[in-house]
Amino acid sequence: MGALRKAERKSAKIRLGLASPSGGGKTYSALLIARGLAGSWDKVAVIDTENGSADLYSSLGDYNVLSLTAPYHPQRYIDAIHECEEAGMEVIVIDSITHEWSGVGGCLEIQQMEVDKQRVKNTYTAWKVVTPIHQKFIDAILQSRCHIITTVRSKTDYMQVDDNGRKSIQKVGMAQVTRDGFEYELTVSLDLDENHRAVVSKDRTNLFEGQPAFIPTIETGQILRQWCETGVDEKQELLDGLKDCITRQDFDNLTLKYANLLVTDASGRKVFPEDLRKAIRARYEEVQSKKEK
Repeated sequence: MGALRKAERKSAKIRLGLASPSGGGKTYSALLIARGLAGSWDKVAVIDTENGSADLYSSLGDYNVLSLTAPYHPQRYIDAIHECEEAGMEVIVIDSITHEWSGVGGCLEIQQMEVDKQRVKNTYTAWKVVTPIHQKFIDAILQSRCHIITTVRSKTDYMQVDDNGRKSIQKVGMAQVTRDGFEYELTVSLDLDENHRAVVSKDRTNLFEGQPAFIPTIETGQILRQWCETGVDEKQELLDGLKDCITRQDFDNLTLKYANLLVTDASGRKVFPEDLRKAIRARYEEVQSKKEK
């Protein structure tokens, strides 16, 4: 159990979702927001599952593209996220996450394969296999040291209602083609209409809450970046704390305190980003050399 403390917002990384039907402008809007967040195009990477849609906007700038084709197993998304992290990207656009759920080799197909293996068909036990795999994908998004923008396809959602004994089908909004509840993981969630205007469905930043529909631009990303940078910079706090580390216990306590900065490397291990690893190693070697004198 941690010590009781005052609430304090830390320097954050955005988890932003864009949802729309086909043609709603998800990729283009995501790129503009990403540019504002990153500050330059060369720090933006797009994990493209949409048949090269990211390349259609190459005239915008020199952003990076990592093409992902079937099978869309969650682990392949995870590996792609880690590759972008290791390349030093500031913003990762995952365009789109729908394939991880309903595409070839995605979660729904994995679930059906598990059912097909069973002598007595039981979808519940099949989901016990799929859910942890999908959760690892969600964790890779939430734990990334980069800003993450996800796009997801949406479709019109209908339900049957009973109106004084007469049953009818009514439109009840837009349903995202991914697992229910994904929106809860996001910092900001925007729904795009056919005119590429964004309507806020969730906003933990309070930057857009109550605003009328708007068209996302580079400035949208810049506003989000400014919000992210107004909190306490935990990375800098760790670097400053290294100056006071003398004993091995000091190092252990400091790294434990900032364990939330750990990322997953290509082999699946939890490690600090390379720049922090170098700083910790340099300070440790400095302390050791002084002891030897």
